[in-house]
Amino acid sequence: MINSDEFIEALARREFFLEYLPTISLSDGRCIGAEALTRWKRPTGVVSPLDFILSMENTPLSGMLTYWVFDTVAAEMGDWLRAHPDSHISINIPPEVFGRGGLMYAAEKSGLIELAPQLVLELTERGLPDALAVEALNMAHKTGVRLALDDVTLVDGANLAILVRCKFDIIKLDMSLIAQISPLNPVPEWVRSITALLESSGLAVTAEGVETECQLLALREAKVQAAQGFYFSPPIPAAAFIAYHREAAV
Repeated sequence: MINSDEFIEALARREFFLEYLPTISLSDGRCIGAEALTRWKRPTGVVSPLDFILSMENTPLSGMLTYWVFDTVAAEMGDWLRAHPDSHISINIPPEVFGRGGLMYAAEKSGLIELAPQLVLELTERGLPDALAVEALNMAHKTGVRLALDDVTLVDGANLAILVRCKFDIIKLDMSLIAQISPLNPVPEWVRSITALLESSGLAVTAEGVETECQLLALREAKVQAAQGFYFSPPIPAAAFIAYHREAAV
């Protein structure tokens, strides 16, 4: 469990950094944006996000880290976003941060508010938002920001129930679903469910964790619009992502 003193010292020493996971359009193979992912490099090595992100949720540290991410994305990718108005950057937002006032301030302070239509705010189902957060989510949507529901597993209706309460634009299929697609099981039952959802809802769908040609073909056949994963690229630093995007556009 990370404590506040440890976190503040790590920020001061600039131990946190961002990498960017490219998002690919499955219709034409273009890179259409990236997801900003927080990393922590300590003197003993890089700390797994699983070892610090989850322990920070529902604590004041989650807000501090989120605001740092806004500032860092603005510094590293603001000019790139302005030069590529058809591209986006996704930022993961802990549910407890919404509705508490700081998020809009962070967007204004960093300058990202002017790029709102190019931002995707990703919310996981791990902590469904309370009434105040739902109101803030819907207000954020009015600025032009797109909202994504992350880590959707389709195991039951719980992780899709929030779609009724909030104006989500995108759902992101968890990598555990994508891993089910194989040469021996090229069309798992959930693939048909996604095709039906796309036809009825107007939602965009992004697949996470794509690693094989078989998975790519199945997702294209299901009309899934976008994907991320090592098949395309691992998470990479800002400069490397900008070069990746430039090369993918050629």
